[in-house]
Amino acid sequence: MLINSNQVNKKKSKPKPADLHKDLKGFDLKIDPFGQMESTLPMSEINDFLNDKVDDPKLRHLREEE
Repeated sequence: MLINSNQVNKKKSKPKPADLHKDLKGFDLKIDPFGQMESTLPMSEINDFLNDKVDDPKLRHLREEE
């Protein structure tokens, strides 16, 4: 059996966690085999964060009226 030198030196490394906003600390999102999202935060909390922090050009006219 021949062993490739790349196979000998290859270590299984864990993927580095993504850099997240401080308000989303501990957030993790996975997709199960059926396509369902599994999250460590409730979807309502994620939506509140997005509403506060992300500018939606389609909704700018609503904020201007307020």
